[in-house]
Amino acid sequence: MVRRAAETTFRVLFSLIFLGAGLRHLVRPDDIASRLLEAPLSHLATTFAPPSVLVPMTGAALGAGGLALLVGAWTRSAALLLALVLIPITVTVDVGHTGAMGPLFKNIALLGGLIHFMAVGSEGLSFDEGTRGSGEEPP
Repeated sequence: MVRRAAETTFRVLFSLIFLGAGLRHLVRPDDIASRLLEAPLSHLATTFAPPSVLVPMTGAALGAGGLALLVGAWTRSAALLLALVLIPITVTVDVGHTGAMGPLFKNIALLGGLIHFMAVGSEGLSFDEGTRGSGEEPP
């Protein structure tokens, strides 16, 4: 019982950072775009699309993945999506940055949490738990 409560609490609290980041990307896209353009390795991202496209797409992915984690829906898939978004952000914005190392190590820690959810899925109170056996998200 304590483990289920801890897993639920961890998942819910963990999701908040992705929901907040997604919201920032959607509400303040110019701030996020300028941070991207100032990053030492920004060319790695802007080769694929301009910041005016990347930032809202990233915000939508972070928000959707964070919401899925929050309610425990398709948790493994949501964690994979978030990792696939977080890795390029970490490489382009945080690696090689001459400032504090905090954001780099924060993202590394977040990747660890996402690996946990990719492996474990949703334990505890979650949408996935309510749909187990219906083929929604395998245990």
